[in-house]
Amino acid sequence: MNLLEEKDKLVSKSKKIVNLYIVFLFSLVWLCYYNKFVFGVNRMAGGIVSIFIYYIIYNYFAKLYRAYKIATYKISEIIFSQFLAIGLADTVLYVECCLASHRYVDILPGLLTSGIQLAGMVVWVIYAKQYFVRYIEANSTLVIYGREDYEEFVWKLKRKYEHLFQVKECVRLGQCTAEELHNKIDLYDTVILYEITGGGRTGTMEYCIEHQKNLYITPKISDIILQGFEERTLIDTPLFKYEYNYLGARQYRTKRLLDLAVSITALLVAAVPMMATAAAIKLEDHGPVFFKQKRCTVNGRVFEIIKFRSMVTDAEKKGEVIPCTDRDPRITRVGGIIRRFRIDELPQIFNILKGDMSVVGPRPERVEHVQKYCEEVPEFAYRMRVKGGLTGYAQIFGKYNTSAYDKLKLDLMYIENQSFLLDLKMIMLTVKTLFTAESTEGFEEEKSKRIGKWDG
Repeated sequence: MNLLEEKDKLVSKSKKIVNLYIVFLFSLVWLCYYNKFVFGVNRMAGGIVSIFIYYIIYNYFAKLYRAYKIATYKISEIIFSQFLAIGLADTVLYVECCLASHRYVDILPGLLTSGIQLAGMVVWVIYAKQYFVRYIEANSTLVIYGREDYEEFVWKLKRKYEHLFQVKECVRLGQCTAEELHNKIDLYDTVILYEITGGGRTGTMEYCIEHQKNLYITPKISDIILQGFEERTLIDTPLFKYEYNYLGARQYRTKRLLDLAVSITALLVAAVPMMATAAAIKLEDHGPVFFKQKRCTVNGRVFEIIKFRSMVTDAEKKGEVIPCTDRDPRITRVGGIIRRFRIDELPQIFNILKGDMSVVGPRPERVEHVQKYCEEVPEFAYRMRVKGGLTGYAQIFGKYNTSAYDKLKLDLMYIENQSFLLDLKMIMLTVKTLFTAESTEGFEEEKSKRIGKWDG
């Protein structure tokens, strides 16, 4: 059994164990207490159906929040993901019980069961992670690169995934002959192709696949755009046809309805926190509550985005662009708190209601940044084929300091695959992202000096 199969086997066993534990505890409290309030007759059959529904809901959210990824994520991340999955599944079934019985049902048995579920889950996560790190050897890894910033990529890989990838060698494509490169590939379990372009990319991929290496590649923009094609057959010739999904009129109406429903609900829920935030900002330095900034959205149209002010007034004097850095002295005390939990973004609900933004879409960039990015990488204009959003791929799967090139790739992945269901998925994933500190990191000092620079 190779390392990849061994890891998959461990993850699969861990998933089955935690599934059995969580669903078993729910079954006990449901059948012993809540089931009688929902079903007057056929209680056993109704109870089994309810348990099955719970299993589906819990598994859906666990997969959505990647709560089974013991090999990939930190213990705290897995615990939080499991907390969300268990909490949402328990809440849905409890609400179902109250609605079906037309009365308030005592929540204490459910809360006690949830507490036991969470406690056991924490023990499982810690044990499974420690077992994985102790007994599962990291894959010996070769990085084949085509861009000089590969060192930063390798540093990130070692920093977060050292228990998965043991990077032993980095080689530039073209630095050696094809035969020499193949000999190097033979020595490793995993091969990562980082920003490789040209003919050598296909040949290297084919060799890795032929020899069953664990293969990872960073996609080109053209690779991502291919996701927007659909299969066609012309007589007996297979074709790909580009579908321009972002232009669908029916889909656009559905998206606008979703934007209105989500933004109105969010406004009702967030009304009190927003008023409290406005008061805190005003009390701290008596400056303006809101901060407005010109951003680009669909077709390059410029609008003013609204945020709660989190920095001192006149943080960017004379219109000079000064990106935010970690521990930036311009951030106020209230600003530090509201930035940490994304509260400063809440006024953008009004931008969504007005129609300037969508809930989900590429993040609207500053006008100055768009001009620079489009000059250096013309494909950056592709992300303005759709309306900018409050949340999106780059916000969920990237960081604040993710390079503009990688943000472009993430945004294009959304554009080429967008759908109503994907928007719902992004909204639910945003709930987790709000509490992920890593996503709120500011630009490092060195990166802030080259904000407009592309790494390729």
